[in-house]
This record gives sequence, structure tokens and C-alpha cells, in this order.
Amino acid sequence: MSKALTGSQLRELYLGFFEGKGHAVISGSSLVPQNDPTVLFTTAGMHPLVPYLLGEPHPAGKRLCDCQRCIRTGDIDSVGNVSHLTFFEMLGNWSLGDYFKEEAISWSFEFLTSPKYLAFNPDQLSVTVFRGNELVPTDETSVRAWMKMGIPESRIYRLPIEDNWWGPAGQTGPCGPDTEMFVDTGKAACGSACRPGCSCGKYFEIWNDVFMQFDKTAAGEFVPLKQHNVDTGMGVERTTAMLQGKASVYETELFAPTVAAIGRLTGRQAGQDPQTDRAFRVVADHLRSSVFILGDDQGVVPSNLGQGYVLRRLIRRSVRFGKKLGLGMGFSASIAETVIEQYRNVYPELERNRNRIARELIAEEEKFEKTLDRGMAEFNKVIEQMKAHRQAALPGRVAFKLYDTYGFPIEFTEELCREDGMTVDIAGFEKAFEKHRQLSKQGAEKTFKGGLVDNSEATTRLHTGTHMLHRALQMVLGDDVKQKGSNITAERLRFDFSYPTKMTPEQIKRVEDIVNDAIARKLAVTFEVMTLEEAKKAGAMALFAAKYDEQVKVYTIEGFSKEVCGGPHVKNTADLGHLRIVKEEACSAGIRRIRAVLE
Repeated sequence: MSKALTGSQLRELYLGFFEGKGHAVISGSSLVPQNDPTVLFTTAGMHPLVPYLLGEPHPAGKRLCDCQRCIRTGDIDSVGNVSHLTFFEMLGNWSLGDYFKEEAISWSFEFLTSPKYLAFNPDQLSVTVFRGNELVPTDETSVRAWMKMGIPESRIYRLPIEDNWWGPAGQTGPCGPDTEMFVDTGKAACGSACRPGCSCGKYFEIWNDVFMQFDKTAAGEFVPLKQHNVDTGMGVERTTAMLQGKASVYETELFAPTVAAIGRLTGRQAGQDPQTDRAFRVVADHLRSSVFILGDDQGVVPSNLGQGYVLRRLIRRSVRFGKKLGLGMGFSASIAETVIEQYRNVYPELERNRNRIARELIAEEEKFEKTLDRGMAEFNKVIEQMKAHRQAALPGRVAFKLYDTYGFPIEFTEELCREDGMTVDIAGFEKAFEKHRQLSKQGAEKTFKGGLVDNSEATTRLHTGTHMLHRALQMVLGDDVKQKGSNITAERLRFDFSYPTKMTPEQIKRVEDIVNDAIARKLAVTFEVMTLEEAKKAGAMALFAAKYDEQVKVYTIEGFSKEVCGGPHVKNTADLGHLRIVKEEACSAGIRRIRAVLE
């Protein structure tokens, strides 16, 4: 019998366990990745640590553990079942070129089975390992390590790359075999082929240890990394549900206050029927995700691009399901208060940004509410006509009208059509959208999926250039200018910053001149490791939340700027070339965006 822990107790127990194994407890990073053009949000605990997995020294050392906030919307349509979430917390422990498979497996087994920790019966555990392919051999080291822990070979499953290989999510980057741990729930097997990883519910995945030992190249080769790393992941919500013997993550205390708040506002209760349960869960999940995105210090707000588009979709989907439950105007801000109260002690940025969270939720809800009923009337009218003419696919031009006139995200329209057993002509929608884009001369931003941070020489130069641009903007526009996001590729940098009005040509020229003058002066770029408190006392700009005593890197550009940053950077500004600002434009309310290149 395992321990029935709350999410807070699990979080505390996990971090304390690994701290006792010599790991530094570090703060989780922003939900908005910095300098990573490949993902819109932090989707896994390893994202913020990619530079260190590739060899950059971490200021806290080679053994780390944390609890990372994550957003994933790739399977948003599954939200509403017992376990799928768009926002979740991921516990992780990390070895950056230190311990490897044997130690990681030993500690995983200890934490799962020791009476001091989760106290699972070892006889309930089954594990999977990578069985190898033509490029990489079977992970027999992990097999031997599990057998040493007492797991018999009959409960060790060698599975293919589709099951037991992690990353890269894109085409290149750190990757390697993993070993996954499952708890047998006691349910009957679904057949002779039943095994960990099948979807029948007999086996519950509770932990994943990834052994990053390769770097996948653009040619598809697996080149050994210069250091072997361990990257593990244990989801707080799913593990808490398992420990408490709950059938759904929504039955745990992590969601109970939010579900209860929805019930008070509607006069209804979850558990009445599957459709009502689904609506409760979608509203609870999507608003929790929205609170954490809006509450992030990076300041994402609803929009039609990038992170803002994902946020808008979450809020609008919650409004639609809220209406099914009978929730009235303004419900989102009310429920958000419940989420903030529950998490503000763990994530103080929610308290800091409480007013912004409420303001943006109310504004977005009002915007959508104005057109939702008319849009649904239009949709229903078209659907009736399609049924009368035995049509199975909603025309793309109609889908675009719902998007452009009524604010329906295309995914929203697809979901509505699925409920009626129909599809959407996506090609037609994209054609109409492209025509609209050309006519309005508005750039459409591509949503990248997967992949990892690029630490090439070109992006490293642009990373340093971004820091210099930030400081120059403060020198020209005032110290209130703060970074609100950045995106760096090998070709250019994109920098979002707080400023209420359009920059003048003179201001843009002045910023360019300040940066290029500093480049011409060949200033040394150095770094020191110190606590966050020491960094602030030394005058370093620190944009992101961390514990006051946490070790951080402070990069100094001689006589020009001092900033907390993980790196990497060039060693001298002379390495940069010439910075040119290509474009300055509005990004969202109170946020400007600069695109620049180094020539």
C-alpha cells in the first residue's frame, strides 16, 4: 500500500529526497522559453536545462532537482478524460555529466518503494527499457540495474524506440534511451499482449528516467554527447491521483477547490453524467492553465499569434464549455481566484500578477461572449444545410468566416464539427486565410513544434546581442523597459519589451548606435557565479524568479551591462559584427517587438 500524499507533500518529499542525494534544489523556469524558437511554451522539465545538457556548466553544479511548470496542448481534445491536462507540474532530477544509469535507477527504486517515501510494494512494479535497433544496442545496463534492485526479468519489458526513447522532439538535439516505471493497478489484463504502456489501464506509468547520451544530427546520426546526462520526470498530478487511489486527477485536492467553485456558480455537481463531467474538467483545466500563463512574469496575453493564440484558445474553449454548464459572464475571473489562492504560496508570481490575470480573463471572455452566440447560430445554420445535402465536410471559406468574423479558432470549429460527425476542409481554410493575410499585409507567425535550443556560434552571438539591445533600449527609453520575451534563430533575433508607444526613427537609430559603439570598443564578456541576492546587490538585472539563495550566473559586458543569465555568450563584443534593427512593431497592448540581425 502506497502513501496517500497530497500534491504539496509529494513535491516536498521528492525535492527533499534528492537534496539528500547531493542535488541542488533549483527554481522552475518560466512557462515561456527564452531564446528557443522551436516551442511556444515549456513542455518538459528538460527544456530550460538544454544548454547544460549540452555541456554549459550550471551554476548550481552537476546534480539538480526541481519542479517545473509545463504546458502541452498537442492533445487538448483529450482534456476532459480522467488524466489529460494542458498545464501540469513535472518533478525532475538531473545529472549533468555526473551519475548515470545505475545510480538513477537505484534512487528511483528507493523513492518508489521505501516506507519513508512512496512505499509502493516492489511486487507491483514493472519496468520497460529500450530494446535497441540497427543504430543503438539494447540497454542491457538498465536491465541489469533493475534486476539488482530485485525486479525479476519477467517484469522487465524490452520495447522499441517508439516506447523507450526520448527526444529530440524536433529533428536534432540531445536524446537517448529511457526506462519507464509502472505500477500494476490490479485490473485484469486486456489479453495475452497486455504489457506496460498499453492503454487498458492495468499499468500506470509513474516515472521516466531518460539517459541522454547521444546528439542526433541533421543527417540522422546519433553522435555520443561529450557528457552523459540523466533527465527524469514524475508528474505531480497523475502521481498524486495514483497515491490517493483516485480514478481521476480531478478528484484530488489539486482540482477539488476549482471543481467546487464551478459547482457553486452553476448549482450543479460533477459526477452526474459523462458530458457534465467533461465540461467541469475542461473548464477547470483550461482556466488553471490560463491563470498560470497570464500569471507568468513574461506577460503573455491573448492574441492571434504564438503563445497568445494558445492562451486565447484555452480561454475561449473554457467559455464554450462553461456555457454548457450554465456559467454566466465573468465566471473565469471568479474561478481564477480559487486557483491563485491554492498556488500563490508555491508560485508567488500568481499573486504578483493577480490583477493582470483577472483583467485579461474578463476582457477575453467579454470579447468572445459578444460573438459566440451569433457564431454558433451561423455554424448551426450551415450544419443543418450540410445535413440536408448530405455533405460531410464544412467548407474552408465558412470555417474562415467563423474565425475572422466570430473569433472561432480553427481547432474550435473542428471540435464542433466532430461532435456532429463531420470534418473541416482545412486546405480551403488555409487558402482563405492566406488570401486574407496577403490582402491585409499582416505577417503570419509559424507555430513551431518540438526541437531544442540551438547553441551554435551564430545563435550565441545573437544571444549576446539581445542582452546588449535590452540595455540600450533602457538607456534610450528608460529603465522601465523590461524584456517580455525573446526568440533567437541562427539568422536573427526577436525581442519583445514593455513600452507603451511606437519608437521614433531617432530612438531606433540611437539604440543601434549604442550597441554598435559597445561592439566597436571590444568589451570583455565574463561571468561569475553567485546567489541571486548577491547578484541583485551587485546591480545585476534579474528578470526571472528564483530563490534568493539560489546560485546563478551573472554575465557582465565590461562597463556596459550586468545580467543574470544561463548563457552561453561570446567572450568579447568584437565577435558580434554590426547590429541592425530590421523592424519595430506592436506585439500586444503595451508590448513592442524588435527584429534585428548581426551583419
